[in-house]
Amino acid sequence: MNICISSAGRRVELMRCFRSSLERLNLKGCVIAIDCSETAPAYHLADKSFLVPRCVDHGFLDRTLSICKSENIDLMIPTIDTELPILAGNVQRFENVGTAVVVSSVDTINTCYDKDNTHAWLLKNGFPTVKQYPLLEAKLKTPEFRFPIIAKPRHGSASKGVTTLYSEDELESMDMYNDFIIQEKALGVEYTVNVYVDRKGRCVCSVPHQRVEVRAGEVSKAITTKKPDLINMGIAIAEALPGAYGPLNIQMFLEPDGGIKVIEINARFGGGYPLSYHAGADFPSMLIQEKLGMPIPDELSFWEDQLAMYRFDDAVYSRARM
Repeated sequence: MNICISSAGRRVELMRCFRSSLERLNLKGCVIAIDCSETAPAYHLADKSFLVPRCVDHGFLDRTLSICKSENIDLMIPTIDTELPILAGNVQRFENVGTAVVVSSVDTINTCYDKDNTHAWLLKNGFPTVKQYPLLEAKLKTPEFRFPIIAKPRHGSASKGVTTLYSEDELESMDMYNDFIIQEKALGVEYTVNVYVDRKGRCVCSVPHQRVEVRAGEVSKAITTKKPDLINMGIAIAEALPGAYGPLNIQMFLEPDGGIKVIEINARFGGGYPLSYHAGADFPSMLIQEKLGMPIPDELSFWEDQLAMYRFDDAVYSRARM
């Protein structure tokens, strides 16, 4: 069972989760990393590593397919939003070389990758969310907002470009040509819900964690919590998405009055997923078992409540190749 982590970057913890799951299932195999840079930490800690073009560049798809064929890759694990559309649109080409790409349908990727589409889908399907408008429209609806408000790129991820605006003047000063959306700032406590959807479209696991501290857009301190409303919201959203598969993470706020506001859906492993893994929600094993035609549990609810994660910096040392 050979597994490839695509855009491996800093996903060392995720790589270790897959290695542990292979051992748990008594399977031999390699965990391979591909990335556009040899300076990616995971590139140096994988069993094998390969350079590929950036996922948005010409040549990424052919190079990746070539690696999957030559290395007999069974599972391809995407990790960043920008590679999801190209991988989702070429699932059959990977299947032709024996590789299963862990990616949702094109419809789900289009829904999650574009924040305008996400907001429209949430409203259409009756899920609670915040007020949101494209930048130009938001400038016309200023009276509807209570400042501060959030400005973020329509196709952004990992909190890149996210800005808090504290006044009408700050909103007006934003470049009208930027492809930004404006969101009402949700109140209360922020949570991520990591969910797993099987090949039949069932959400078999939903694990919320409180985002206690965030650095550079990725959670650095978090605590799992068995709050039924959050668990059930994660399941409902995952099963309503058109063709969701594998790991997804859903960002939501639990407001002071007990209400929930969903603000974002990411159709991939989230950066904080390893907390769910150590709590007992072994998504890598589920992916491996499904690939091998083995059954997975109908419902995985025995993960550990109130497990905390406190991340710290580590380093890889290697002779420079830059």
